[in-house]
Amino acid sequence: MDRSKYPLVSVVVPTYNQARYLEACLDSIMFQDYPNLEIIVVADPSDDNTFELLDAYKKKLKQDKVLYVARYNEENSQIIRKEEFRYPQSGRKLVIIKNKNRLGHSKSYNLGFKIAKGKYCTYVASDDILLPNMISTLADVLINEDVDFVYSDMFIIDDNMHILRHIKLPDYSFEQCFCKWYFCGVSKLYKRILHEKYGYFNENYIANDYECYLRFAMNGVKFKHIPKVLYLVRSHQQREEGVHSKENHSKLLKESCELALKARNFNKNLVK
Repeated sequence: MDRSKYPLVSVVVPTYNQARYLEACLDSIMFQDYPNLEIIVVADPSDDNTFELLDAYKKKLKQDKVLYVARYNEENSQIIRKEEFRYPQSGRKLVIIKNKNRLGHSKSYNLGFKIAKGKYCTYVASDDILLPNMISTLADVLINEDVDFVYSDMFIIDDNMHILRHIKLPDYSFEQCFCKWYFCGVSKLYKRILHEKYGYFNENYIANDYECYLRFAMNGVKFKHIPKVLYLVRSHQQREEGVHSKENHSKLLKESCELALKARNFNKNLVK
């Protein structure tokens, strides 16, 4: 495969106290059908076994093998089995950063993106799951169209993989996606150079994606919506903690209201 046709994509995975979900999240990235990925895990010191899990996972990438039935040999009535590596052995680079102190999500995003080398980038919550064609579908748009930022629809799932909601996002307009509320979601891929041009995530915000991508949009970044489900968002019901605690959720809603008003004022001035 000619990987020169597939620009490097960097996926930042911040994680804190989510060892229960982390390996499945990383597997969903490792087994993407896109052939050129850099995965950057930024792990805060956790109360669970996150660090130990990451050490074990890195070993599995090079050691784990699977045995499968390859064919039936009728000449000697033997079932022929083959062994192969469990994980892709090329086109994947895993970088693990273990923070000495708790940074929180926004600082972890920024740490990951500042060392990322990909032409395109995204971040993935460490309890979420990517469908296998997410990166390839979104990257295809960035490669072949005059677009800077592309996003897709999502399912919200519970811990039993039941689908709780189908999130159908609007086709892009500044008014629809930033003035009414933030409607670009978490299933996204964009040009990494946007951070170099317009800045990284504001570390004072919980609604950091809304603030950052609104900044992109106000600077003329071109967005596009893909009406396909490519991402599974884990529900936080019954585990409202950290970023999803009641206190932080209230702050997130307050910030989001303020950002919606900022977008509306910008839009009004733009159409005058």
